Amino acid sequence: MAVLSRIPKTLTRTTTSSIKPISSYISRSFSSTTLNSETDLKVPSFLSRNSPPLRQEPKDRNVQWVFLGCPGVGKGTYASRLSSLLGIPHIATGDLVREELNSSGTLSSQLKEIVNQGKLVSDEIIISLLSKRLEAGEAKGESGFILDGFPRTIRQAEILEGVTDVDLVVNLKLREEALLAKCLGRRICSHCGGNYNIACIDIKGENGKPGIYMAPLPAPPQCVPNLIQRADDTEEVVKERLRIYNETSQPVEEFYRNRRKLLEFELPGGIPEAWPKLLVALNLDHKDKHIAAA
Repeated sequence: MAVLSRIPKTLTRTTTSSIKPISSYISRSFSSTTLNSETDLKVPSFLSRNSPPLRQEPKDRNVQWVFLGCPGVGKGTYASRLSSLLGIPHIATGDLVREELNSSGTLSSQLKEIVNQGKLVSDEIIISLLSKRLEAGEAKGESGFILDGFPRTIRQAEILEGVTDVDLVVNLKLREEALLAKCLGRRICSHCGGNYNIACIDIKGENGKPGIYMAPLPAPPQCVPNLIQRADDTEEVVKERLRIYNETSQPVEEFYRNRRKLLEFELPGGIPEAWPKLLVALNLDHKDKHIAAA
């Protein structure tokens, strides 16, 4: 299977050198269990855990960020809002997988079985899909990115580290009971593809933990008759996804924590509560908070 044969040169910050060729990193990564961090990876730039980079001026707005977090935590929601704010592409590997699922491509049937069982898609498949997306973006002149759902394994993180310099990794966190309710409440409009949520989450604070309130995200009247639930959004599958994620996420978080690139952000509630606080955590201009939607 063809994997990520090259990364577009446009995905380079204006303050760094060109992205390294990826072919050597790919061959080493998939033929061994790990990479030699001393010889295979370039030295990362260090970033204070509590001091992410200040927002760049519009002409330099090509940051390279990664969003981590459990399935359903809201990575796509917040990454897409920041994408609009900063003028850089939001690349969600989950969306790439779903696009392939709905296609007639050779991977479609294989992916359906994997996703419906709540299992994680292999590194090879994810990297192949990401490669196609990056090449398509390069052709359109895209610069910079916010990656959502990648990397999710040490091997993927090492590949990414070897070819480009990620500025910041935002790790979104939410209590598991809220995550489960949120995932089970997700709905998609079968006509326009809009994402909504029918769950009203109201968890009282206890044992020193603050309460969490997340209002529903209702669909407009024209979409209500067309709302559907994803086939994999069942309680059994969601719990299995969360279990697998929790098992595999710790090494990736530690990978970026050791490089002082990890910013851990506990979601205090829904979008109205969390968005302004996320902007503050990211050192983004206060005047941009009006972008938050109700």
